[in-house]
Amino acid sequence: MSIKLLLKYDHIPGVRNYDVYRANGGYNVAAKALKMTTDEIVEEVKKSGLRGRGGAGFPTGMKWSFLAKPEGIPRHLVCNADESEPGTFKDRYLMEFHPHLFIEGLLISSYALGSNLTFVYIRGEYSWIPDILNQAIDEAKANGWLGKNIQGTGFDCDIVVQRGGGAYICGEETALIESLEGKRGNPRLKPPFPAIQGLWMRPTVVNNVETITAVVPIIEMGGDEYVKIGMGRSTGTKLISACGNINKPGVYEIDMTCSVEEFIYSDEYCGGIPNGKRLKACIPGGSSVPIVPANLLFKTAKGETRMMNYESLSDGGFATGTMMGSGGFIVLDEDQCVVRHTMTLARFYNHESCGQCSPCREGTGWMYKILKNIEYGKGKMSDIDLLWDIQRKIEGNTICPLGDAAAWPVAAAIRHFRDEFEWHVTNPEEAQTRNYGLAHYADPRPVVA
Repeated sequence: MSIKLLLKYDHIPGVRNYDVYRANGGYNVAAKALKMTTDEIVEEVKKSGLRGRGGAGFPTGMKWSFLAKPEGIPRHLVCNADESEPGTFKDRYLMEFHPHLFIEGLLISSYALGSNLTFVYIRGEYSWIPDILNQAIDEAKANGWLGKNIQGTGFDCDIVVQRGGGAYICGEETALIESLEGKRGNPRLKPPFPAIQGLWMRPTVVNNVETITAVVPIIEMGGDEYVKIGMGRSTGTKLISACGNINKPGVYEIDMTCSVEEFIYSDEYCGGIPNGKRLKACIPGGSSVPIVPANLLFKTAKGETRMMNYESLSDGGFATGTMMGSGGFIVLDEDQCVVRHTMTLARFYNHESCGQCSPCREGTGWMYKILKNIEYGKGKMSDIDLLWDIQRKIEGNTICPLGDAAAWPVAAAIRHFRDEFEWHVTNPEEAQTRNYGLAHYADPRPVVA
């Protein structure tokens, strides 16, 4: 059984409400944190080894320690709740069903960082969740956990929920800050980094919902105990949004000692592939990370069992591995078309590009058009090499990582499934009526009835 730190209240009816949450130990950790010094809290987060759960995986404690503290200038914590990565929905789950746990994490983090005004920038499409959060904020404030002189400590903190406009680009922290300031959500050139000049040119830390929420169990058990959970530099638990061709889609909490095979096939998690079909491929970390064929998914380049953690998933680089990313775990069975899937992702990234950088603005559109031609029977064999060349010239040549996010799916699809692209070119009519099939990248497991 997996360890439950963030989802430990799942079985408690009504835990969304303050009274129920408080009766089950809610805000006890905040009370403990408010008796600690800010440096002690940051040190516990450092010792925990917590890595950012939004996709980049940067050490949270280190990020906090970079925050500038100029005399007389306010500092801010901004929570990135703009969860727009296709296949990812675990932050939504926390905000919708465990808002007070999230707010407790915000309070502790705000206190540690000296933020008297903290913002939650939430995805515009999550239209119903701001009401849930604002109700929880009002309840916390009415009970002395927010506002002026919190619990008599002299610390003041208010939390403001800001709805986004529905732009994927605002998941990038500097674009988010620009939008929060009322501007168009274009990423900023760095440096300066937000820790020096962020919101309104003030020192700012940006973390996502899961990262902030994870601070609660870290302070509760201590960084030394938290680091014992997981494996290597992948410490603690991780929320995974599982979807696609699986029997049990949903949000799962794993301790990162779980293998990929166990996560897909065990009844505790995804419950296997429906209708006795074989696994064809998987995207383990949201739409932007490289797709992996089934024959490379369960073993690393070193021949070891591939685990659900940062190091194991990336073992072998993009040649044989992928990334943990945001934890959006998308499973494709034998009936899925990789070309069509890649075209859909390319259309998304083309639509969501802010247009600030030429390689991304033009290149994402070119990739989508070429993939559309291949999918609909108008492609040429030279188009495959052209696609490869375009993605190579996008990656690493843009202000923000959206260009990389658009290039990596295309590169991985060609790298691992080139024969499927070629089959679409040579069999244009047949490609419209049936899928290419499993071929050599099939799941090595036998079909189970």
